[in-house]
Amino acid sequence: MRLANRGGRPVPWLPTGRAADAALAGGAFAVLAAIALVSVHTGPPSRIPFYSWALLAVACGALYFRRSRPVAVAAVTLAACAVYYPVTEPDGPALLTFVVALYTAAAEGHLTAAVALAGIAVAGTVAGDRRDDVNHLADAAGFLLVGWFVAVVAIGGVVRNRRAYLREAQERARVAERGREAEARRRAIEERLRIARELHDVLGHNISLINVQATAALHGLRREPQRAEDALTAIKQASKDVLREMRATLGVLRQVDEAAPVAPAPGLGRLDELTRGLAAAGLKISTEVEGEPRPLPAEADLAAYRIVQEALTNVTRHSGATSAVVRVGYGADGVVVSVQDDGTPRSGAPSSGGSGIRGMRERAEALGGDLDAGPGPDGGFTVRARLPL
Repeated sequence: MRLANRGGRPVPWLPTGRAADAALAGGAFAVLAAIALVSVHTGPPSRIPFYSWALLAVACGALYFRRSRPVAVAAVTLAACAVYYPVTEPDGPALLTFVVALYTAAAEGHLTAAVALAGIAVAGTVAGDRRDDVNHLADAAGFLLVGWFVAVVAIGGVVRNRRAYLREAQERARVAERGREAEARRRAIEERLRIARELHDVLGHNISLINVQATAALHGLRREPQRAEDALTAIKQASKDVLREMRATLGVLRQVDEAAPVAPAPGLGRLDELTRGLAAAGLKISTEVEGEPRPLPAEADLAAYRIVQEALTNVTRHSGATSAVVRVGYGADGVVVSVQDDGTPRSGAPSSGGSGIRGMRERAEALGGDLDAGPGPDGGFTVRARLPL
């Protein structure tokens, strides 16, 4: 386990991975060898045999593999200590290598193996103590040894649980971040589609109206000056409307600090303005209202207006209709709008899967409603949308 500072970040100058394991193995051998040499020089005259140094090197060197083979390393250090202590005098704290290996096995999740090896170590120590008349484990040293091993295994288990908790928390954070990114992408796509529908409806309707009025003005310049004047007036108003609505839409995209628009938002309350503009182009439009008119939620009101607007735009562009009927029905749980004309489809007329009709259908379905579009039973073309409240 890499040491960390108070902020929880790893200490940058400490080694990690294999380098840390190599440093631990080399440092352990250096410390244990120094303790053994000091004991030789300060105690009774003695000499540590070569095989004792070899056992010490095996126990310390095994720590290099403690993370890749934790159980095997714990068993090797235990075996090395079991041979080292009976044959070495003075012996020194070589048992520390087994303690480190035992902790690593527990921390890596091998709790059963760690407990079994600790039990074998305690049993072997007690059995070895009874081989001669000297009580090496006097003064409750045996109980301290058991407590030491239990504490090492417990600490290793706690460290493993903490690592697992941190990994789970990091994974939850990654999943949450991916979810936030996916939600942001979804909202961005929905917003782009909404803006595309708005631009399509605004530009398609008003530019179609300008085109029709310009055609009427050209034909009426010489024969019917008054009609030409009315057409030019309608063109002026339509261009003003499209500029205003485009400015509002682009202002949302730019997110600039502009004053709120003073014109009311498009809705069923502005149907008269919509039909008057088309009536100036020569299309006779009648409006029928069923039920008690009442304020609608902003989204439903806008969707109803845009559907009627797009349907009337298609009437002027794709049919030879002379009249159209706009019906608005207020029900208990929703509103139904329909546009029916008396024309015959021209070349290039939209099908039920055209982009304009698809946009109207998307508006209705976004609110949980539906839309039907197709030829009427008595001729002409009918668009009918149901928008729940």
